Amino acid sequence: MAIKNNIPRHVAIIMDGNGRWAKEKGLARSRGHKEGFKRIKEIITAASELGIKAITFFVFSTENWSRPKQEVALLMRYLDNQLLRQIKELQKNNIRFLAIGEDEPLPKSILAKIREVKRRTSQNNGLTVVLALNYGSQREIVEAAKKIAVEVLKGNVNIADIDIEGFKKYLYTAGLPDPDLLIRTSGEMRLSNFLLWQLSYAELYFPKIYWPDFKREDLKKAVEVYQRRERRFGGIDVAQKDN
Repeated sequence: MAIKNNIPRHVAIIMDGNGRWAKEKGLARSRGHKEGFKRIKEIITAASELGIKAITFFVFSTENWSRPKQEVALLMRYLDNQLLRQIKELQKNNIRFLAIGEDEPLPKSILAKIREVKRRTSQNNGLTVVLALNYGSQREIVEAAKKIAVEVLKGNVNIADIDIEGFKKYLYTAGLPDPDLLIRTSGEMRLSNFLLWQLSYAELYFPKIYWPDFKREDLKKAVEVYQRRERRFGGIDVAQKDN
């Protein structure tokens, strides 16, 4: 069991390996995605029990639209079916729901349900669950720069006053702590255009298991690995400093 006094505030997860999981079992890729969605619920429960304050799931990237149309349609249907169904569970567990990413070209029905779930859970103050949906980090940073440029042109912001903390207010994740821990399942070791700004000082963890096999105990193990690491944020540890 993880030690309670050093829990990451925010965990970000790249849920990788659904398709490979299904292929290795001789199943359709759709089965892998279905199992992947089931896993989200279990990990949300585990994160809440551990005392994690926020957890972000990389559900669908801006690049994923290039996948086969049938696969994209299936993923959108899963989302559409699940969003409102989870409201009672979220309310019962005091969980706040957020989504980050771009609206277009997401289906209007999904956007409407996202707004409704966000509204109905906005007063909850337990775990914050974030879905990164139609999300790309490079585009997020560009859009933030554009917003700041507009504010400068309007005279609302002085260029000399723009700093790191001020810039963060224009990102999709404004108001959330930066992730302390990134988990990417399947053993792949890359960020794939996910939270590039926010992950600057995060600890990275790459378990080899596929996302449909990532269970409650695997999240605990990831947190325990995080707890054994020393985060220096560009500095040096105390032992080195004393020598």
